Amino acid sequence: MALLVSFGLRTSERTRPVSRIIRVVAIVMILVGLASSCVVQIESGEVGVPTLFGKVNNEILNSGLNIVNPFVVVRKFNVRTQNYTMSGIADEGDQVGDDAIRVLTSDGLELTLDVSVLYRVVAAQTPKILKTIGNDYSSIIVRPVTRTKIRDNATFYNAVDLYSNKRGEFQKKIFNDIDSDFKKRGLELEQLLVRNITLPASVKTSIESKIQAEQDAQKMEFVLQKETQEAERKRVEAQGISDYQRIVSQTLTTNQLQYEMIKAYKELALSGNGKVLIMGDMKGGVPIILNEK
Repeated sequence: MALLVSFGLRTSERTRPVSRIIRVVAIVMILVGLASSCVVQIESGEVGVPTLFGKVNNEILNSGLNIVNPFVVVRKFNVRTQNYTMSGIADEGDQVGDDAIRVLTSDGLELTLDVSVLYRVVAAQTPKILKTIGNDYSSIIVRPVTRTKIRDNATFYNAVDLYSNKRGEFQKKIFNDIDSDFKKRGLELEQLLVRNITLPASVKTSIESKIQAEQDAQKMEFVLQKETQEAERKRVEAQGISDYQRIVSQTLTTNQLQYEMIKAYKELALSGNGKVLIMGDMKGGVPIILNEK
């Protein structure tokens, strides 16, 4: 526009100098505009995919300043870790309102799950993503794939298993299924968090009662096992005493007892701590020994 004005002013001798100034300024502005359109800045944690008249190039622009064709349009992709949350709490999820995932288990009960998906865009796959999906991959891929895989896998478990002992197994299974689907579309699943499983109040009470009963049964089994071990210990101890008495009764003779008494008399006689009185004889058995100090 400024160039057109400058050419119009050239018709008059008086306005010709002004025309030259306007023309120079216009040319400078055009050159600056062309130069700026040839340079694209990509921020850290992003990559750019150039498109020329709607055609996607396979070239990927990394972070920093990049020289491009002035007619190229660059679509930027965030390659950092991103979080997509589906929660029953109104202000917590990516969607407004209750966005928790409701699933049916194998026993026909409805559970409500709060889930967070940590994922990232694979930089090398961004041209493919732009061609097949576009920039709104969170709504087109992440959300529907996650919800579908969770619902499909929940049908293989009953409510008690998902609520208690098989929660980790369920989470690992849906992670593998979702990750496989993401990779086909240029995304990488980093972590899947099943943050909360909500049951109907009546079902939750019955499940908690069943879990408590199982824990009580395990506790009783431990007590019975401990009592059995204690009974076995006492039996072994009694058997040992019995074996000892049997061995002593078989090996202990009258002559040996007399010999042991003679040794005891000798020790008492040599003691200088008091008087020793021995009553009885050797024929009737063990005499009465009084040590008076």
